[in-house]
Amino acid sequence: MYLSKEAKEEIFAKHGKGKNDTGSAEGQIALFTHRITHLTEHLKKNRKDYNTERSLVMLVGKRRSLLDYLKKKDVLRYRAIIKELGIRK
Repeated sequence: MYLSKEAKEEIFAKHGKGKNDTGSAEGQIALFTHRITHLTEHLKKNRKDYNTERSLVMLVGKRRSLLDYLKKKDVLRYRAIIKELGIRK
């Protein structure tokens, strides 16, 4: 895969509770955001890659549902992750 184990650990350490905390909503949202930006850049070069486009749409939906969950559970954590990652809503 394009993302190494060290890069994933760095994302989870920065946005989660620790490098081994892969289950936190913030860590998963950060990982999804990284993957979304990667797929977006790929689609700018390969605009007829419909399988990647479908994967991107599904990934955005997963991130949206996690953000909705986080907003419902703890608004302060939701606002912090939105601000930190630069996601607009």
